[in-house]
Amino acid sequence: MSNDGSVKSKPQEIQATVALPIDAPERRRLPLLLRRCWYGLNQTFRRRIAHLEITPDQFTVMRTLQEGNPKGLTQRELTDLMSSDPNTIASLLERMEALGLVERHPHETDRRAYQIQLKPVGKQKYEEAREIAVSLQKEILAVLPEAKREEFLEHLALIAGACRVVSEKTTARTT
Repeated sequence: MSNDGSVKSKPQEIQATVALPIDAPERRRLPLLLRRCWYGLNQTFRRRIAHLEITPDQFTVMRTLQEGNPKGLTQRELTDLMSSDPNTIASLLERMEALGLVERHPHETDRRAYQIQLKPVGKQKYEEAREIAVSLQKEILAVLPEAKREEFLEHLALIAGACRVVSEKTTARTT
């Protein structure tokens, strides 16, 4: 097995790797594998939705808004749900608002906040991009046996949750 995270083809070699220390050069690296997955998926999705004139990040905003509160989400809620930072979301929303994809309305109870909602053109682009996203996910997950796909996603969700907890602990220690 190489340091780049490539998979060995023989099961006995994989089992032998498990006994090695976590930092052994022969072991798979979680950060590298996650980065390769994200980068490949992101670039492929970017190319497949280019004709819609939206980005993968804009799609994620649209999906989060579509699946969220029908009255809209605040910028803070969007930031938390997307596991992003406030400046990135603010910039993203400004661009999306200029493109007519989203709109902001004063929050019902918090005068400092706005509720963000998809506009009709945003909903239309979301639906078109969603079909592409679902197809891409099916295509990628097809490398796994069908019976293992949901288990893989559950394990990935556990890893994502652990990353968030560790990040929050680290942030708490440094502030």
